[in-house]
Amino acid sequence: MKKITDFELIEKEDFGNAVMLRLRSPEPLPDIDPGQFAQVQVNDSPATYLRRPISIHDVDFDRREISLLIQKVGEGTRHLAALECGSTVNMVYPLGHGYSAPDAKERVLLVGGGVGIAPLYYLAKRMSQLGMKPALLLCGKTKADLPRLEEYQKVGDVFVTTEDGSCGEKGITTAHSLWKEQQVDRICVCGPKRMMHAVADIAKERGIECEVSLENLMACGLGACLCCVEDTVDGNVCVCKEGPVFNIRRLKW
Repeated sequence: MKKITDFELIEKEDFGNAVMLRLRSPEPLPDIDPGQFAQVQVNDSPATYLRRPISIHDVDFDRREISLLIQKVGEGTRHLAALECGSTVNMVYPLGHGYSAPDAKERVLLVGGGVGIAPLYYLAKRMSQLGMKPALLLCGKTKADLPRLEEYQKVGDVFVTTEDGSCGEKGITTAHSLWKEQQVDRICVCGPKRMMHAVADIAKERGIECEVSLENLMACGLGACLCCVEDTVDGNVCVCKEGPVFNIRRLKW
């Protein structure tokens, strides 16, 4: 069930390149699946006319709270990052389709690159609550691209790679030793498109189920504006409505 709600910003944690906003709703939250997103309104920013699509990083249903992990990449996200506690943040949520619920017996690997790690925390947390312990491969150019590592370590086995070697193994995502050491049944990916393509290629070669979260440019988040169209085996579809998460079998990759 989609809602349009004014949230109160109750906590902010700044990581330099990114910021985490913890937001409280005045009413109970609807069901929210890992991988779904919110369209966030940016107030008092003359250069920002449209809402910004932001992955849902964490959810606490008892406290009626949603957390967003936002990378500072443009005027809109920098404006959101500058908000003070007590500010009102209007969101349309939860939008899109998230990751498929894995079977309890599956060995699951979650792969996140840069800000693409954001939705994987909620996915890993939900799996942990079901008694599962996923492996998480978190990747960035530097350690600064990987905030909240200690929280991820509470919900899964964390492996890290950075291009400069400042944290974990040095190198690109697909060069990590985990690919030789771990046997997995399912891979869930979010991050730069080039990285997701590379991981999808590995999944195809090994016959592993794989889902990726696309980050096509979005405006409305409801499938009306056609900004985010992706060519799939089923024809052109709106990523915001049919995705953002897709099984790679549906994509013409």
